[in-house]
Amino acid sequence: LQPGQRLIITKAIGTGTLFASQMRGKARGRWIAHATRSMLVSNRAAADCFARHGATSCTDVTGFGVVGHVLEMLQPSGTGLDLDVARIPLLDGAAETIGNGIVSSLHATNLERREMITNYQSSAHDPRVALLFDPQTAGGLIAGVPENQTEACLQELCVLGYSDCAVIGTVRPSIERKKPITLR
Repeated sequence: LQPGQRLIITKAIGTGTLFASQMRGKARGRWIAHATRSMLVSNRAAADCFARHGATSCTDVTGFGVVGHVLEMLQPSGTGLDLDVARIPLLDGAAETIGNGIVSSLHATNLERREMITNYQSSAHDPRVALLFDPQTAGGLIAGVPENQTEACLQELCVLGYSDCAVIGTVRPSIERKKPITLR
């Protein structure tokens, strides 16, 4: 990653909490149907799109959740990230289920990475923040794209069928290496 790049995610998150809710009989059928449709969308076309738009770093979002995978991208480059929590797309029902305390079995392990966020405590009450640690199954991709390529990349991703794609943050020089993520 390089300072100034925008971080783009291709799919909405929340599969961990939704399927944990399903196993408890507390999920709505339409939530699971929507999550399943999202999981079936291949990441191949998005990866090619990111390459065309100059992405220098890319990863999938799976078991480590958004925070875990973003940290994998930040640490080798020594960069930091201003992560815009409100811009992260959520699957239908995910905020409700996690807000009710229903989490996947891997959530607690992922939550240990909260120490890598400068202002975690002031945002911990927000269910969207809890979803940053939600382990995903067949999640989307996250990539660092040059600022001048961001809009064109988003437009192409939408045309390719990634309707939930969004810019979720801005890469910056690291302020504190042990806490490279700041929530906005």
